Amino acid sequence: MERNTKVAAPQSLWRPPALSLRFWPVFLRNLLVWRKLAIPSLVGNIAEPLMWLVAFGYGMGALVGQVTVMGPSGTQQVPYILFLASGSICMSAMNAATFEALYSAFSRMHVQKTWDGIMNAPVSLDDVVLAEMLWAAFKSLFTVTAILGVMLALEISHSPKLIVAWFVLFGVGVMFSCLALIFNALAKGYDFFTYYFTLGLTPMMFLSGVFFPLEQLPEWVRHIAAWLPLTNAVALVRPLFLDQWPQEILRHVTVLLVYAGSSFWLALALTRRRFRG
Repeated sequence: MERNTKVAAPQSLWRPPALSLRFWPVFLRNLLVWRKLAIPSLVGNIAEPLMWLVAFGYGMGALVGQVTVMGPSGTQQVPYILFLASGSICMSAMNAATFEALYSAFSRMHVQKTWDGIMNAPVSLDDVVLAEMLWAAFKSLFTVTAILGVMLALEISHSPKLIVAWFVLFGVGVMFSCLALIFNALAKGYDFFTYYFTLGLTPMMFLSGVFFPLEQLPEWVRHIAAWLPLTNAVALVRPLFLDQWPQEILRHVTVLLVYAGSSFWLALALTRRRFRG
């Protein structure tokens, strides 16, 4: 007799994320490991942005003086160090989240095989990816909080709206974590990440209004820069440093949400493909 056997078709890589609260133990595992190296990690994450701030803010700021920015009531003059601080803290959130979601996540996934060990427990790959994304966002928030504390100590800004900026910066960390996990899923080794930094993040730093107003750029470049994720992050955070509410909040928030949602879905699909292979 012939026996009819049906082989189940493989699940689609693009199926909706199957998320649960089982991501939480994975997040806690990363936190407990990181606690052993918290102080060196913190120093490493905040040293570079603070050097940028001091060198350019006070050094170049003495030459530049005031910078013209667009506000709700028209143009206004702000000190260059305040202009730089409000942009560089977005850059710090981007870098901290990206480094964690690339190098550290890749080590756990590919080198140490930590993900394989975790998935021997009743934890799905989707939950592991979610935990890595949230962990990278938390690391960026931790870095941002430390930098904000230094900025307050230096009396760069005392706006009460910095509390709102703190929540916005967490969202920025989430979004850049999702973007970085795409390249984490594609990487064969650590050298692959150089392409993302060199061709992606570095040009974006100079086209997003971190170091100088976007109005200094050619018009066609401004149209491109307006849709970059870091540009929209700076557009939300900088007015809060100036004790103002951002303009076009809905547009900026929508752009960041689209980047975060689509990037997470793509990163999850690519990671599923990697583990299927």
